[in-house]
Amino acid sequence: MAKILITGGAGFIGSHLCEKLLQKGEEVFVIDDLSTGRMENIAHLKKNKKFHFIKETILNRKKMEILIKKCRKIFHLAAAVGVKTIIDKPLESFLININGTEIVLEIAAKYKVPVLITSSSEVYGKNNNLPFKEEDDRVYGSIYHNRWGYGLSKGSDEFLALAYFQEKNLPIVIVRLFNVIGPRQSGAYGMVAPRFIKQALSGKPIMVYGNGEQTRCFADVEDITDALIKLINEPRARGEIFNLGSSKEITIKALAQEIKLLANSKSKIVFVPYTKVYGPNFEDMAHRRPDLSKIKNLIGYQPKITLKESLKKIINKG
Repeated sequence: MAKILITGGAGFIGSHLCEKLLQKGEEVFVIDDLSTGRMENIAHLKKNKKFHFIKETILNRKKMEILIKKCRKIFHLAAAVGVKTIIDKPLESFLININGTEIVLEIAAKYKVPVLITSSSEVYGKNNNLPFKEEDDRVYGSIYHNRWGYGLSKGSDEFLALAYFQEKNLPIVIVRLFNVIGPRQSGAYGMVAPRFIKQALSGKPIMVYGNGEQTRCFADVEDITDALIKLINEPRARGEIFNLGSSKEITIKALAQEIKLLANSKSKIVFVPYTKVYGPNFEDMAHRRPDLSKIKNLIGYQPKITLKESLKKIINKG
């Protein structure tokens, strides 16, 4: 079995990916500085002799070279997480995303190790041409608004990866993730589903930002990690970009109502202006729905877990 490196493997998606790869008998190395990842996400994996955890930043070039040299595949998940992080720490967020990815790609190219990079639906910015297709234009707001820093940095990561593919023949796959949810996801960085669930279970008001009419598409982490593994193992995916998530939309207000119902909560649903949370000049996307035909055609991707099933699973784990 191949040795596999997961950057950001102590995070929400990374920890589920670790579980899946270990179940397949793979040997997994994780590097994570625990800035947003958590030890409790991977504590249950440490007894597995094929699991190795290194607490370190991906900006440590020497440590990254040691790890990449011994591995045969890389899942690059390490990144600044969440809208709130990007607004509060724009410099740190931008540098982690850009410099970290450049280090991964440069060393991977040296040893010809295939890399799957997780990008984000944020790269589409304010584009309203739904559903989003991989080749669509990007539309961003003013450079003075930190809000767009994440999308810009992830877009730069994509350009870097494609350049390494074209000029250095590095096998890369780029995956744009759309609103992934599941157990172990934190609401601390602005993620809406875990935040609503925590508020509902504690009986506190469920805080909906804006008017709640904005829509999102939520996919379960189990479906997402299955697809990530298939993509890195599919030679035809190399040098390509894929949307990954669900295409079933729900308004954020309806999501709050569904969570309140499933959690049997007495919480009130309260609407809070964006400016109170993120400050002046904040802009949000009204809709964010992916076209999934490309990934369906290549690997037969089809989400199996419904939003209701996914929410129940999270609620039951408290």
